[in-house]
Amino acid sequence: MKSIRRFLLLACMLSVGVCHGSQPVADSIYSAAMLSLDSCRTLALRNNRELKMAAEKVSVARWNRKSAATNYLPKVNALGSYMRTSREISLLSDAQKDALNGLGTTTAGIMERMQPAVMELVRPIIGHLSPEIQNRILSGLQGVGQGLASAAGQLGHGVTEALRTDTRNIGVLSAMLTQPLYMGGKIRAYHKITKLSEEMARNGYDQEQQDVIVAVDETYWKIVQLTGKRKLAQSYLELVQRLDRDVEMMIGEGFATKADGLSVKVKVNEAELALIQADNGISLLKMLLAQQCGLESSDFTLADENRDNFSLKSRTIADADIALAQRHEMKQLALAGDIYAQKVRIVRSEFLPKVVLTGGYAATNPSLLNGFRNEFEGMWTIGVGVNIPILTWGDRFYKVRAAKAEANIQRLRMEDVGEKIRLQVRQCRQRVEEAEKRLMAADKSREKADENLRYANYGLKEGVIPLSNVLAAQTAWLSAHDVYVSSQIDLLLADLYLRKSMGAVD
Repeated sequence: MKSIRRFLLLACMLSVGVCHGSQPVADSIYSAAMLSLDSCRTLALRNNRELKMAAEKVSVARWNRKSAATNYLPKVNALGSYMRTSREISLLSDAQKDALNGLGTTTAGIMERMQPAVMELVRPIIGHLSPEIQNRILSGLQGVGQGLASAAGQLGHGVTEALRTDTRNIGVLSAMLTQPLYMGGKIRAYHKITKLSEEMARNGYDQEQQDVIVAVDETYWKIVQLTGKRKLAQSYLELVQRLDRDVEMMIGEGFATKADGLSVKVKVNEAELALIQADNGISLLKMLLAQQCGLESSDFTLADENRDNFSLKSRTIADADIALAQRHEMKQLALAGDIYAQKVRIVRSEFLPKVVLTGGYAATNPSLLNGFRNEFEGMWTIGVGVNIPILTWGDRFYKVRAAKAEANIQRLRMEDVGEKIRLQVRQCRQRVEEAEKRLMAADKSREKADENLRYANYGLKEGVIPLSNVLAAQTAWLSAHDVYVSSQIDLLLADLYLRKSMGAVD
């Protein structure tokens, strides 16, 4: 009934967490439940911030790749501007304006100076006419001079106003299309770099994922190891406590001394201290595992805590060539080498001809297309631009050589890392073999220690073996079992590190 109630309570908690979408509730359920290695991995992969940042780096690389692909396409830009100036542009100087505006006055003066001569020329012609008619003709000639002066003044003012630009308010509107035709291979190289960078980011994400799994597995198995040591410490404490009670009875009957009792009590205190240390170690490691899994509480139990024996035969094949093909570090270095090769092409493209097609429409106010007019008028344009570097004083050669040197550095770095990976695989394989041999030896020592302790206890009861031999047998028993527990976990971790060196952590 209790198990059924617990199951119903857990189901209710899960349903509440799903209905309300509450992450802390789900984490609290995990923290109160029994966690397997797979569930710890799942939680860590879901909550690890470094892994989330690696995923964002993949997104950044993907958007950069899409941005680079747009360089193949034409770009259209629109421009609009307005400017107010304190003075306007003038086609006439101030002296010319004054001359035109004073054209009427100048003409009147000329006509006034010419009037006596005109009168002298006209008088002989009209001399035979009556005085009244002569006066009318002379008045008419004076009116013509005044009319000419007035017309000249109006003409001067009209020319001045016609040549006024009124450019204090200037507006420009334009739309320009630019299509690169040939950029020396720079666009293609940059696009390839962004593709390689995206693939490199994905490999970085996979590597970060493997690092998270390795860290969680390492902490998980260390907790299992320390839990086994705690159970061993508890068994040893019970063993020395039982011996302490037996010795107390033997002291009462005169078969043992108080010194023997004190020796046993020292062992009891040591066992209690070892148990406290094991509890503290487990608590700290569970805190670490909770942090790695994104749990708020470390109140959980691991599925393998109560296991005494594990299937420990390593099946990982140590092949350096396979490791070089699978390791994400090598993949990233190979991609980096390809990126540096593309950078060489980008540097070389800076010194190759560049051809660009342009087209657009531009309008200005005031318009200059049909005299100066305060209205927007524009025109269509189309053209081709060519840029050909001619003399660079060896700059191209120097930059290309520098880029090739960087590519060579990357190639040497890749070779160096490859050698280190080969060495790491061999070392990890050797550690696995050593761990397997150490486990076999620890298993035999454990069996002998059990038999030795059994004989020691029997001899103590029969009075043929001193207490010191029993204490030594118990210490040997504790050491043998402790080495056996450690050897099992060491083999698991050695196989884990071997799989990591092979790039085969899953």
